[in-house]
Amino acid sequence: MDRLKDKVAIVTGSTSGIGVGIAQLFAAEGAKVVICGRREAKGQAVVDSITKEGGEASYHFMDITATDSIEALIKDTVEKYGKVDILVNNAANVALKDGRVDELTLDMWDGIFQSDVRGTFYAIKCVLPYMTENGGGSIINIGSMASCGGDLGSTAYACAKAGVDMLTKSTALQYGKSNIRCNCVRPGLIVTPENEANVPQVLKDIFLNNIMVNRYGCPKDIANMCVYLASDESEYFTGQVVTVDGGLNAHVSTVGQFKEMKSRTW
Repeated sequence: MDRLKDKVAIVTGSTSGIGVGIAQLFAAEGAKVVICGRREAKGQAVVDSITKEGGEASYHFMDITATDSIEALIKDTVEKYGKVDILVNNAANVALKDGRVDELTLDMWDGIFQSDVRGTFYAIKCVLPYMTENGGGSIINIGSMASCGGDLGSTAYACAKAGVDMLTKSTALQYGKSNIRCNCVRPGLIVTPENEANVPQVLKDIFLNNIMVNRYGCPKDIANMCVYLASDESEYFTGQVVTVDGGLNAHVSTVGQFKEMKSRTW
């Protein structure tokens, strides 16, 4: 388990959910992992879970909406470990039910864009000089399947995550010659210990009927893709937006209904 041996990784928003899964698998693959977020107790618990398994990790406070906090995270990581090889931009304001266009206020819109696009942009901006000096690196943005198509709600969130998709491609294009790769992972429905009780069963049923494998996603599904993108195995892979959703977005929208009818067509 040494696919990330001797690499230093920052995983933002890694005090819960998908971020924890990514951080734990990175550490199991040999990376030194910086756990960061606003909740110190939860962050330290993740660190403890990693060190208990023989991995190396540390906690650093970070508020994705505060530029000075992002600057300090990157700077302190380099001072502690000497470099940053991997940056995973996972921290975001989910806000899945932010509303329709007519329901949204400018404050709601700006708040989601501040964390989901502005924060991701600034973290990339801050890490680029260090990765360039170090001879390269891998940046992984966590997007969302919300950016795959229009929806009845979650307008600001979907638009923000679409921005992350394009930020990924622009970063990959502009810094590929410096050996800095940038990719985006768009999770499907990921059920975590934190959100499972809050996801209505009717929603789970709708998703499961349209997922092409026989289960919901879990944090490790996203972590497995991130390990590949962070490792040297993917050195020819950049500028890509990869949807990890069990095949949810790989078919026409009527498939779920036709499955119920046990029919292939009308």
